[in-house]
Amino acid sequence: MITIQTERPREVNSWRAAGILYGDLGTSKAYVLGLAFALAAYSSFWFILSVSVLIFLIGLNYIEICKLYPNGGGVYTSARNRSKVLALIGGFFLISDYIVTAALSAVSAFHYLGVSHPEIWAILCIGLIGLFNLVGPKYTGNLAIGLAIPTVICVIFLGALSLPFLPKAIHNLTAVSGNLKMDWNIFVGIILALSGIETIANITGSMKLDPGSTNANPSVGKTSTPAILIVIAEVCIFTTLFGLAMNALPGLEINNGDVNAPNYPNVRDAMLRYMAEIFAGNIFGTALGHFFSLIISVVITLLLLSAVNTALIALISLLFIMSRDGEMPDIFQKLNRFGVPTYPTLVSFLLPILILLFVSDILELASLYAIGFVGAIAVNLGATSTNPALSLKIWNRVFMFGTFIVMFLIEATLFVDKPHARTFVLSVLGVGFLLRALVAERKQIAEVQVPQKISWTKIPENTKESLLIAITGMNKSIDFALEEAKKTNLPLYILFIREQRFVTTADQNRLWTEDKDASEVFNHVLALAPKIPLEFLYNVTSQTAYSIVEIAKLKKANKIIIGRKRRFSLLHFLRGTTISELAHLMPKNIDLLVVY
Repeated sequence: MITIQTERPREVNSWRAAGILYGDLGTSKAYVLGLAFALAAYSSFWFILSVSVLIFLIGLNYIEICKLYPNGGGVYTSARNRSKVLALIGGFFLISDYIVTAALSAVSAFHYLGVSHPEIWAILCIGLIGLFNLVGPKYTGNLAIGLAIPTVICVIFLGALSLPFLPKAIHNLTAVSGNLKMDWNIFVGIILALSGIETIANITGSMKLDPGSTNANPSVGKTSTPAILIVIAEVCIFTTLFGLAMNALPGLEINNGDVNAPNYPNVRDAMLRYMAEIFAGNIFGTALGHFFSLIISVVITLLLLSAVNTALIALISLLFIMSRDGEMPDIFQKLNRFGVPTYPTLVSFLLPILILLFVSDILELASLYAIGFVGAIAVNLGATSTNPALSLKIWNRVFMFGTFIVMFLIEATLFVDKPHARTFVLSVLGVGFLLRALVAERKQIAEVQVPQKISWTKIPENTKESLLIAITGMNKSIDFALEEAKKTNLPLYILFIREQRFVTTADQNRLWTEDKDASEVFNHVLALAPKIPLEFLYNVTSQTAYSIVEIAKLKKANKIIIGRKRRFSLLHFLRGTTISELAHLMPKNIDLLVVY
């Protein structure tokens, strides 16, 4: 059986990439405004403006990172080119980031809905989303793309409503304290607006190639660059605008870290909703103001819950890939029947729930939050800017290294001034390196047992017509395919597909002998001793239908045979069906035969 690779489909264009990035980076304005006011009151605008400038600078750096790493430029991948230990540190920073992202986004979502005990609703929601991911739904990872459009529309409308109130906001502005240490700590305290920029680097391997580039020599700059510029422009402009307009809201008072308004206790954690109520209410009347605030609440809530799902998926993927690389226990590679890594999925939603059992205040979560993603960004920028093997222009390298210095100083401040955050991230690093040490101690080389003295009639290389059966395990469609090949006198390719949610380089090179189900199919067919030309193919993929069609075209098959289960369930509906995807992708010269 031949292990055959198919390229990952590059279907993400600039708008889809922007939607994915916005689903993470764009959510920050939902909670950073209130936090900034709680820390700096009517001087908060200057700190929000400073953070927006830093977001813009970080975005410019990630434009270069995406160009340098067209197959994935997240911190774990990019830092691995320099040092495995550095990559692990960056990876563990990201793990801590994803854990708190899920917790913070969920709590913030229910604050916008205005429910009592939002932390309880957040715990239930994270658990539900985590269990939902155990069945491996194919489309939930892109939910943020669909939600980005209504969110942007609402943000633009709210921005327009805030314009008449800017003179009053400017009048209410106050200067920063002038105490450098105090002002720096406030700036660091609202740095969480940067969260999410790593997302764009992680998806370059799925982006459409630039004209003239190939999978062998990929380039995605013309896809990634517009996506980054579009999103950081929206985030910087509207976060700054709302940071200014917020000062026009009447009667804001700070009380023990909360921000209260007349008849609205603690608007800190749902500032956009309150802005919508006041601004729209003053222009169109109380009823319409309340209606628009409700729309804002629902849209922001859905986007934040989507961010929870995105964080869980990213954490599952990272733990699985680290395990495949031999840096995490092998148990993290165990897949359920839907091709989803079971234990990484459990870890991904149980840890945020554990965090919420002890910390549920958004201000406290924010301090835990920042230390992870700031560390990841710093490691990525530092590793990339100091890598002599990369073709970076001198000024790009200096600019990136200078930005790294800023991020390093922010991270150092968080380590010194945020003891809970320091304890949290050091705990993640400590547990991570302990697991890695145990893996290194117990690592053994598995011997592959290859069947001996077996033979069959192989397919000639110049074959122009053939049949291909795609299977994921033993079923009666195999016997049907053998009979069909015998009847039509055509050679038969038997393609065993191992479906996985996430696929690494090691998976693409895996031997069929390492797969119990593939070996069972292989031995079953050989036991029948068919008198037809055969070839056994083995493929690990997260894009089943795409891989089947690509292999069929490569092998010049004119008919694809696939089995279908008679039983229909909600889980199969949620995951989508390979048959419907095949029908969409199938070339006109290839027939599809479904065996029930």
